[in-house]
Amino acid sequence: MLGVLAAVAGAVLVADYRTWELSALHNEEDPRYLDVPAGSSFKTIVWLLVDEGLVDRPRYFEFMARQRGDAGRIQSGEYNVPPGIRPAELLDRLVRGQVIQYSFTIIEGWTFNQLRVALKADPRVLDTLSDVDDEDVMAALGQEGVHPEGRFYPDTYSFTRGTRDIDVLRRAFGAMERELENAWSERTDGLPIADPYEALILASIIEKETGLGSERRTIAGVFSRRLQQNMRLQTDPTVIYGMGNSYEGRIRTRDLRTDTPYNTYTRRGLPPTPIAMPGRASLRAAVDPEPGDALYFVSRGDGSHHFSATYEEHRKAVQRYILGRNE
Repeated sequence: MLGVLAAVAGAVLVADYRTWELSALHNEEDPRYLDVPAGSSFKTIVWLLVDEGLVDRPRYFEFMARQRGDAGRIQSGEYNVPPGIRPAELLDRLVRGQVIQYSFTIIEGWTFNQLRVALKADPRVLDTLSDVDDEDVMAALGQEGVHPEGRFYPDTYSFTRGTRDIDVLRRAFGAMERELENAWSERTDGLPIADPYEALILASIIEKETGLGSERRTIAGVFSRRLQQNMRLQTDPTVIYGMGNSYEGRIRTRDLRTDTPYNTYTRRGLPPTPIAMPGRASLRAAVDPEPGDALYFVSRGDGSHHFSATYEEHRKAVQRYILGRNE
């Protein structure tokens, strides 16, 4: 009689386990989230699932994991638990480390300071650099003595919650090195720039001068010809960069006359460093400028520019697009 009862109880238990295996852990409309701390034991993880309301039969989940040999293979991290997910599917996610991926985007034209501010403001990124100056940041990247401006590639980077800010920067730095190397390897002949770093500087100026992809190579051509003819670049973004925190939204005549290492109205050649982070299009434009005879350009006020080959033509364009607009 006892044997019969045991067999019946066993059959009921097996049936209940099979039903649990096929049931959803939750059916709420929105996904649930599970954070498995690093170093958690298997027992701790099981009871974490119970506390989060995802598992109501911890012994079943433990049995399943041990039977599959997965009890010691669960990875830490933050997980998305969607509606309708079954126990085995959740275990698969935990074993594969299928953690939630977030994204951080570095915008073309950002300065290094803007990048640091954005990283610090992202609550999903672990802040380790609040009290670290730029020089020490670069030293932490193994780039001691390297100026940080322009060195980080604008792109979208995926990461998991708790990723350190220095690790995001390391990836962006490596990406820029690769993009710059690729661009320089495909440069055209006769450029007025001597090395990849000068290409990076020129690309950063192009990036700040226009948001139109169709104009980048044209503007690169203007700057290349001015450099070849030993003309001053006379580009406002470099002046603004050199003004630092004193820039208040517009450039005055006295600003154009105030000498700084970045004032291309008072100094010939390229500024000493990039002034922003250029994207791929600006990098490629810097090493492959558009042929032509234009030496000047002026904003039309709609995001595009008028290009001129002579100063007289440029003066008329200024009267039309700048002075006329002000009137």
